[in-house]
Amino acid sequence: MGVRTDVELSIDRRVLKHVHDNVHGNIYLEPLFLKFIDTEQFQRLRELKQLSLAHMVYPGAVHSRFEHSLGVYWLAGKAVDTINSYQGLELDIEHSDIQTVKLAGLLHDVGHGPFSHSFEREFLPRLLNDFTWRHEDMSVKMIDYIVDEHNIEIDSECLKKVKEMITASHEDNPTKSMVEKHFLYDIVANGRNGIDVDKFDYIVRDSRACGLGCNFQFERLMETMRVIGDEICYRAKDYLTIHKLFATRADLHRTVYTHAKVKAIELMVTDALLKANDSLGISSSIYQPAEFWKLDDSILRRIEISTERELKESRDLILRIRRRELYQFCNEFSVPKDKMEHFKNITPQDIVCSQKAGGVTLKEEDIAVSNVKIDLTRGRNNPLECIKFFKEYESDETFPIQDDRISHLLPAFYQDMIVRVYSKKPELVEAVSEAFENFQLKTYGMKTQVHATPEKKKRRT
Repeated sequence: MGVRTDVELSIDRRVLKHVHDNVHGNIYLEPLFLKFIDTEQFQRLRELKQLSLAHMVYPGAVHSRFEHSLGVYWLAGKAVDTINSYQGLELDIEHSDIQTVKLAGLLHDVGHGPFSHSFEREFLPRLLNDFTWRHEDMSVKMIDYIVDEHNIEIDSECLKKVKEMITASHEDNPTKSMVEKHFLYDIVANGRNGIDVDKFDYIVRDSRACGLGCNFQFERLMETMRVIGDEICYRAKDYLTIHKLFATRADLHRTVYTHAKVKAIELMVTDALLKANDSLGISSSIYQPAEFWKLDDSILRRIEISTERELKESRDLILRIRRRELYQFCNEFSVPKDKMEHFKNITPQDIVCSQKAGGVTLKEEDIAVSNVKIDLTRGRNNPLECIKFFKEYESDETFPIQDDRISHLLPAFYQDMIVRVYSKKPELVEAVSEAFENFQLKTYGMKTQVHATPEKKKRRT
């Protein structure tokens, strides 16, 4: 492995801007990247909380997409620099390749909407029917808009590759421009096996912000990875470190991102946005970057302080959130493993149709359902089966590793599907809970929830 020492890759420190990040320490920004950062479209990311509404449960989780984007930019640079140091000559890594990867890391989230993933996974699906909207696609449009709006001089081929790298994790991603350097697409958004610097940053950053411990050390993987056969490969001895990456991500989903109260608040905010959509034209802005960049988390405050009669229902919902009068969590169950393959999302209608006759009559608008999927990034499949390992640096041989060759304590199943049901009115908790139990009996022939809804919660009014 040759060490690249091109003078062209050295940077004059006098033109760098220095930022101190609370996760990665000193981050240095080059002039090209500052052209994008110092725009109102990128600065908007300061107004988008990384974890949507999780700060309502974890008060420290107020970090934004802005610092996450800087973190991914920095780690993307570190990753490609590491590969370049050891294999630069062998892989013909050029300065433009490094700049492209770093720019993709910086701009990968510039297309996110308010409240992060809940905007595209909760709000928009209830409006758009069969149309799929993804923040990565909006990031691509936003990049073009920023370049045009601010007259940024950048090579068109470089820009094309940046956009391809951002959408690289999607199965329907178009053919890559740099087929001979496909490994560069593994760095920011890895569609091959899910190991990328985006996860490295948010796992550490989110854990720290929520006050949770994180024993996953991404530095170990960054320092020892190696490109073989145009793909980033990892040492066999790092198998458990990689497993810890996916397991830690799954733990964050369960304990933070899909926390029962966090989801309750997200469902309420979604309802508030839906009720305000006609008045504010929220969904109409998702097609044009010129309008979309004006959307951020402050829309909630805008609704809250408005005096418009059309926004009263939305205001009332936000007031309930402020006063902690949340949708009441009734119960949940984990879908049995043998039913996962043909599982369809449960709807409020399913619960309403399961209520007993003679009791309180429930309506669909009285119930909220959250179908939570937690996996190791590849659904019911083991992501580690897609990873190529090598034994030692002297050999170019790569091979997969089966879990049972490492440990019998590793999971035999790789996905959870959790169904949670909420009552929008506290006085209906008992009726909703009973209907939910009846649904389980009707669907699975047994109650799959862990325990009954507490009597104290049922009596709450």
